[in-house]
This record gives sequence, structure tokens and C-alpha cells, in this order.
Amino acid sequence: MDIKSKLFFPLLLLGFLFSDPPPLPWENAVKEHLPPGVPVQDYTPTVVPNGSTAKYQIVDGVKVFHLTAEEIEWEVAKGFTIKTWGFNGSVPGPMIEVAEGDRVRIYVTNKLPAPTTVHWHGVLIVCGMDGVAGVTQPAIPPGETYLYEFIFPDSGTFMYHPHFDGMTQEGMGLMGMIVVHKREPDPAKRPDRDFAIMLHEWNIDVGTARPNTLRMDFNVLTMNGRVMPDTEPLVAELGDKIWVRYGNLSAMDHHPIHLHGYSFKIIGSDGGWAKDPSVLLPETTVLVPVGSAKVIEFLANNPGDWIFHCHMTHHTMNQMGHQFPNMVGMDVGDFDKRVRKLIPGYMTMGVTGMKDMTKTGMPIPKNSIPMLGYDGPFGQTVFGGMANILRVREKTDHYKDPGPYAFPRGSMASPATIGDLQRDGILLQNQ
Repeated sequence: MDIKSKLFFPLLLLGFLFSDPPPLPWENAVKEHLPPGVPVQDYTPTVVPNGSTAKYQIVDGVKVFHLTAEEIEWEVAKGFTIKTWGFNGSVPGPMIEVAEGDRVRIYVTNKLPAPTTVHWHGVLIVCGMDGVAGVTQPAIPPGETYLYEFIFPDSGTFMYHPHFDGMTQEGMGLMGMIVVHKREPDPAKRPDRDFAIMLHEWNIDVGTARPNTLRMDFNVLTMNGRVMPDTEPLVAELGDKIWVRYGNLSAMDHHPIHLHGYSFKIIGSDGGWAKDPSVLLPETTVLVPVGSAKVIEFLANNPGDWIFHCHMTHHTMNQMGHQFPNMVGMDVGDFDKRVRKLIPGYMTMGVTGMKDMTKTGMPIPKNSIPMLGYDGPFGQTVFGGMANILRVREKTDHYKDPGPYAFPRGSMASPATIGDLQRDGILLQNQ
């Protein structure tokens, strides 16, 4: 080994010892010391269907929030209210919305019967604010209030949830979205409409009100704490640039969310943004894994009412779609007629599928939901659970539900006429 080789490794070691450390994730944000971001002026505010945005006040240039973890009653659908846990009276909790570089103080009051914490999922902050019980802080005892104080260094889509007995506390609904906006003074470079949706799953036995967090099978699948048809539609105007931010804090299941009528780009996650969306593959379904967030972007160029839903078919079912004997194909004969003499209105359900369960007219256990379905202009969908509707209209200056789409003449599927069949050479067996 020559003298150069003998000197190389010691010099390399000295280089590591005396080189500058890598920049901290929040270092630039601290140096910039930006003023609090201003909605509309600095960013397009995000809309939370069926939800809310956390209120704050500004004290000495710091945005101050207050979250309260507490037992609540929450209406998942009309006639179906659960007793669970939430932040500030809701499931999910209110969305925390800030701008990159914002300094925050977030007070967390624990009104639960158990200790808790809050972890800022995906946010790159100092270790002591990470919210992990036993590792970065003591758990917050019942009745106590803790203070978290940090800077949001990066724009993105994040979440918050406890990091103490997660199976129980997240399973009960303690979670919320965090949206950190890029400061963009030019509205043309922002989305025109920006939506946030938290995906979650529950096990709630028929006729009960308390989620069972010990079970690993789920019969209530929600978007922002509601099931279809109680999910508020997303409303957009033709030509709008749309962002939809999905967060998934389900216990076990990933959710492939499929949007009808559109293709989109997956431009972001809780880890950051795509550098060049123009090279991304167009998609019609975005897989949102457990513990992750995804952001999609598309141009509203196709007017109508467009369903978007989890494409795991059991995830668009409700309680009674999961807890029912398999009746498909059974020949019931005159059984229903005989039983109606004892039970007026009785009908055997599920013989041809789930449609019978949407509206049976029969009594069901209190505080439970059948398939429900969405009442559209042409009847009822056999569809519930983790689903919603995007309503794109030629003109709208608000987010209110405009009602069903008015289809232009000749633009809908309709019964085939004899003339249609003869024209195209279609022969039916019964003709």
C-alpha cells in the first residue's frame, strides 16, 4: 500500500468528523420567520364535506389552536348515532389548516377516561413535539392539558391522532386531517376547489351504539365520519382545477378510491409532492393505504353527477349487508305469503342480492342501518358506506348541493326499442 492509500482512510474519517451536519427539516422555516398565512390571500381554503376547520387565534404572530379529546355522540347517518370518542365534538376532529412556515401552539385537553397524546402524522418537527407516549413525552392524564409548539415547515397533507393505545383510541375515532398550504399569492397557480376527506372503518354490532375496537372485521365504512347517502357531495364548476386530499386512519384496510367520469394525477402524499406532475400516469383509482394521505388533481371538464367510492365492494355496504345469511338463489316458494299471515309485510331478503335491503318497509333494530342507498332521480342505488358524489355544473359560485343533474336529451341510457334491435341485428331468445 503506497503512502496515498495509507492517508486516504484517515482523511476520509476526519472529513466525516468535521463536516457540517445536514440541515434540519425545519431550519429554513425558522430562519425565514414568516408571518401567519392568510386564507384567500395566501392560499385557497380547503373544504371538509360534513366536517369543519379548527378555529384559531393569533397571539404574537403564533396561531393558537385548542383540541379537546372527549366522549361524544356522533350521527353516522340519520337514525344511527354512535357513542364514541372524538376531538372537539366530531369524528374526524376539525381539520387543522395552516400555511407553510406557520408557527403554532396547539393545546390538547384530555377529557377521556384514559391517558392520551396527539401525534402530528407526517409533519417534520422537533422530536419532543412528536406526541409518542413514553418515548417523547408522558401521556396526558385525564383532566390535564398539554401544550405542543412547533413550526409547520413544509406544505402538504398530514393527519393527527393519539399515540397511546392506538387500537382503542384511533378505533374510537380520535383523528383529524392537517392541511399545510403552500403560500401562493397567484390564485391561478392554486386549485380552484380543494377538498379533504378522512377514510375510516368501524365495527358496530346491529342495534348497539359503541364501536368494538377489538374486532378486525368492519361493517361501517365512512368518509368524514358519515356513510352514503349522508355524505355531502363535492360541488364544482366546469373548468375548475380540483384537488381532493384523502387520509386513511382505518385500523386494517387500504381503500382504492375510484372516481367515475374522470382521470386524475396523484400529485402528493403525506411524504411530499410530485416534482413534475406532467410525467405522472393518469389514474382513475387512487389506493390510499392505512396510515397514509394521497392528493389527486383533475380538471372539472365533464359535467354531471359522478360517484366516487372505495372499490372494495364490501366497503360500500352497511351493517345489515355484512350480518345476514347467504340467501342468494334460494327458492322461497310461497313461504313469504304464509308468513305474512303472522307478520304483515314480511319478505325474505337477499334472494337476488342486496337490493331488497335498501328499503324493506320492515322494522329493523333500533340504532342500526340497512343498505340505505342513494335516492337518485331514477331510483335508489344499492350502494352505501364509503361513497360520495362529485357534482360538476356549468355554473356555480358556492359549495351548496345543487341537486340531481339535468341530463341533456338523448344523453342517457334507455330501454332498447324493437327498431334499435332490428337496426343492429340483435336477436333476443324470446323474439
